[in-house]
Amino acid sequence: MKRKLLLFFTVTAIVCCLFSGCADKSKTSTPDTGVEGGEDNGSDFLPDADSGREETNLPQISEEEEQEEIIEIYVAVNGNKLKIRLAQNSSVDALVEILKEKDITYTAHDYGNFEKVGNIGYSLPRNDTQIDARAGDVILYLGENICLYYGANSWNFTRIGKIEEHSVSELRELVCAGKGDVRITLSLK
Repeated sequence: MKRKLLLFFTVTAIVCCLFSGCADKSKTSTPDTGVEGGEDNGSDFLPDADSGREETNLPQISEEEEQEEIIEIYVAVNGNKLKIRLAQNSSVDALVEILKEKDITYTAHDYGNFEKVGNIGYSLPRNDTQIDARAGDVILYLGENICLYYGANSWNFTRIGKIEEHSVSELRELVCAGKGDVRITLSLK
């Protein structure tokens, strides 16, 4: 019985491999941009323009799409400017629209020894889901507060994006974790 099952699965795998070469090459998929840890697989993130991944068989880009700019948000804290890889949701869209007009500067304080949180002075649409936040996550809390995570927490809130290019210890130092209030500026440049 085991030999028959093994033969069946082997033949099935070979047939799948053969037919996969006949797939429509005009359809492409995006690479997995998953985020380590938690239940959230990061599928709501925009692809990182600086990922360094080389892709082949890319679809043709129309002139309109080519002119569309890639939006990046930066967070500045204590003279350090950090790029945020953005999530795709209406909260991010609303934040970008505000930042097109002016930068947002706010004061953030430590909370729970895992985040810097502060009210940004604007109410953004909420896309709350249960998220296991990790160091580097940028989170919208209650529609008006932006949290920069340097630890971990699980709660129902909205992902704005992720600061990725720093270790946990570097992030803790950059955001002055546990050292009181800091001034934070969100900008598009």
